[in-house]
Amino acid sequence: MLIGIGGISNAGKSSLALRIKNYYSSNKVAILCQDDYAYPSDKIPLIRDHIDWECPESIDFNNYEKAVIDAIEQNDIVIAEGIFAYHNQSTNKLFNKKIFLTLHNRFFFMRKNTDLRWGKEPDWYIEHIWNNHIKYCKKNTPIDALKIRAGREINLEDIIDFLESNNGK
Repeated sequence: MLIGIGGISNAGKSSLALRIKNYYSSNKVAILCQDDYAYPSDKIPLIRDHIDWECPESIDFNNYEKAVIDAIEQNDIVIAEGIFAYHNQSTNKLFNKKIFLTLHNRFFFMRKNTDLRWGKEPDWYIEHIWNNHIKYCKKNTPIDALKIRAGREINLEDIIDFLESNNGK
C-alpha cells in the first residue's frame, strides 16, 4: 500500500505518518519525507533574498518518485508525505490512499510563529507560505483524498478505517 499525506507546513503530516507506521508495526513500513528531496539551497529560487522552500521548484520530483517506487518494492507499506505530495501527477497515480491535512489559517500562523526549527521566519515569509499553499497545494488535492482538519486531535481509528477500506485502488 502506498499512502500519500499532503497538507500545509506544520499541519502534522510527519506526526501522522509516524502514527500510521507505529500502528502497522508488524509490517515493513517506510516513510518518505518530501523535504529530503529538496534541491540544495543554492538551486532553489529566492524570494526577497530568502530561500523559497515553499514552491514546487524546490523539490526534485524525479528523485522523489524514484525513491517512492524503490520503497514500494522493498516494503509492505510506504507513506510518502510532503507539502507538494500531490503536485506531481505521475506520482499521484501510484498512491493507493490519499490523505490531506487541512489547517485553519489562524492555527497555521500560530504554529508557524512558534516553529523555530530553522530560526524565526519573517512574517512576510509566513504569509508567503500560506499563499503558496493556496496556490499550489489546495488546488492539487485529489478529490478522493481523505480530508482531515488538523489543529485538533486526529482520531487514528478513522484513518485506519479509511486506509483499510476498499474504496480507491
